[in-house]
Amino acid sequence: MDREMLYKRLFQVAYFVIGAAIVGLLVYFFVLLIGNHYTDDEKLVMSRTSVVVDEQGRELSRLYAENRDPVSLKKIPKQVQNAFVVTEDLRFYQHSGIDLRGVMRALVTDIMAGDKAEGASTITQQLARNAYLSNEKTWFRKFKEAAIAVSLERKYSKKQILEMYLNQVYFGHGIYGVQMASEFFFNKDVGQLTEDEGALLAALPKGPNGYSPIMHPKKALERRNLVLTLLQKHDYLSAEQSVRLKGKTLGLNVHKIQTHPEYDSYMDLVKEEAAKKYHIGAEDLIRGGYKIVVPMSKEAQSASYNAFKNNVYFQGSNPNQSPEGAFVLMSKNGGVLAAQGGRNYVRGSYNRVNDKRQPGSSFKPLAVYGPALDSGGYQPYSMLQDKKVSYGDYKPTNYNGRYNGEMTMYDAITVSQNAPAVWLLDQIGISKSKSYLSKMGIDLPDNGLAIALGGLSKGVSPLQMASAYTAFDNNGSQSQSYFIQAIYDHNGKKIGEAKPKSKKIFSKQTAWYMTRMLQSVMKNGTGQAGYSQAALAGKTGSTAYTKNGLRDAWFVGYTPDVVGSVWLGYDQTNKDQYLTGSSNDAVRLFKTVINSMPNESRLAFEKPSDVSDLDEPIRLAAVTQLSAKGVLGKYALPALQLTWNAGSDDRIVYRVYSELDGKRTLKGEVKGKNTFRINFVNPMGKENYYVVPYNTQTDKTGNASPSVEINWFSQL
Repeated sequence: MDREMLYKRLFQVAYFVIGAAIVGLLVYFFVLLIGNHYTDDEKLVMSRTSVVVDEQGRELSRLYAENRDPVSLKKIPKQVQNAFVVTEDLRFYQHSGIDLRGVMRALVTDIMAGDKAEGASTITQQLARNAYLSNEKTWFRKFKEAAIAVSLERKYSKKQILEMYLNQVYFGHGIYGVQMASEFFFNKDVGQLTEDEGALLAALPKGPNGYSPIMHPKKALERRNLVLTLLQKHDYLSAEQSVRLKGKTLGLNVHKIQTHPEYDSYMDLVKEEAAKKYHIGAEDLIRGGYKIVVPMSKEAQSASYNAFKNNVYFQGSNPNQSPEGAFVLMSKNGGVLAAQGGRNYVRGSYNRVNDKRQPGSSFKPLAVYGPALDSGGYQPYSMLQDKKVSYGDYKPTNYNGRYNGEMTMYDAITVSQNAPAVWLLDQIGISKSKSYLSKMGIDLPDNGLAIALGGLSKGVSPLQMASAYTAFDNNGSQSQSYFIQAIYDHNGKKIGEAKPKSKKIFSKQTAWYMTRMLQSVMKNGTGQAGYSQAALAGKTGSTAYTKNGLRDAWFVGYTPDVVGSVWLGYDQTNKDQYLTGSSNDAVRLFKTVINSMPNESRLAFEKPSDVSDLDEPIRLAAVTQLSAKGVLGKYALPALQLTWNAGSDDRIVYRVYSELDGKRTLKGEVKGKNTFRINFVNPMGKENYYVVPYNTQTDKTGNASPSVEINWFSQL
């Protein structure tokens, strides 16, 4: 190659290098420009707190704002700092905001996996994302994150960045920052944390919910030990220290740091709905400065919380473990007024409001009686078979072991008799029952007659049951439940609101008939326990575990304005722990909450104008005395005046019969009276006379009275 050609090549290389340098500088300045544009020092100090208020504008909660207590890096032990660095960003002290080596490693891993399998966010990038950005997974968001990270590294020292990160990071259960995490999980100041405790905290940010030591202790232990391994690998711990620390338990001493623990269950359900309905994740919700309006009743929420603290409603066989429970109360139009997911509920823990359980007899109105009434083939006073019958391998029995042969639907519901419910389901058909349940959002894999008694393979949740019962309280239309009435962003702009939805399930007539019958349950049947001045309708339910105890106890009921459900039981029922109480405990608990709402006692169920009312049942009284007297009747001819002891119900019809030589003749009938005159009797006749009471509701007759043999002259 000649000299001229060599110089030409050298100039080309020089131009390329200079050009690349210029482009690099331009990119660098562009990155700085973007980073500086998005960087706001105030956001590093505090995040926007979301506020939850009721419909009157009264503040109920500041979501997790009370769960951050910033501390200086000096107060955080060095071993805790090291645990976070080796876990989240090993090259933290070497890079300038972006770890190019980590990016290349992650890129290779992604290519090998054929998907976005590994991230490469540094601690600085995580701080940038937590403080300034959302968790949307886009390349532009990643670019902004990197740009902000570079800007932060120019403005702050490594110690400042680490301090801000450790005060911002989320640990689950609504806890932010190492100080509050230390207090929450170990009930101690961050400065008192040991190596293994610091390792556990460093294990959580990767998956605060999945690695929660409260919810998933086994996974948390494995993750903590992985952090200890990393500390040993990078010479922060000796092999002997690592082995010793891995042998320790999690050592939790959970200390709830809350202002209103009675709201915990409700607030978690608000967060769930925000994520599901409005696509606002839990982290975004607490950082975004939202204003959330909820339909909560403070009175009902507090009353239910206090009731759940009272052991009188929770009777179990295990002296060391009390039964659990769930409660939900909603307006008949869908707004949830109160919810309790457990007796010692901690935010982010197991919420039983949505847990599916066997509903027992509380399922009968939904699965059997409602559909039967709606079919038009049955009425409240239709007679149902009440016999001990086997349906193939299924042999339902009445809990009291007694059978009446037949009884009205009204009475079967009132006393919660099992045999009539199963018989009626067999009559209307399982497919019809399931079609109604499906409309209510209860889709069952079950196909047997046990559905009638709530014997389900998967069960239903308290929230599902309350929502389904709104169909009876709302003229046949079921209301969809909601926890968020409206939600506004930090600028005050409304970004969503509840639009009450209802679905027609039953006719108005069916809903009113069911309400009347479920009122009877409260007045005369299985719902009599406890006291309340409110107008109530409802149904109890229970599932047996042994002859001495229950697996589940339920009550689902409503006033003219609100609908609610109560479930009591153990999370795991076995021979050592089962309910020793009954559904009466659920009834009493429900009434206690209703009694905390003064307006409920002022309301009464009002019959819609276009439906027929349901009279109280006619109860036939036995006619035990009958007397006769000869009198002069029409046209002064011989007549006979019969008198008997009548029942107090003037709706009873009495049929008067004469009998001669085995032939019975109906002489007439009267309604609500205890006398009857028979004209034109044969003075010489010797007929026998008797009275039979008749029920017009059921088309059934009672027992005949004693008969009297009449000689007209002897009766004068």
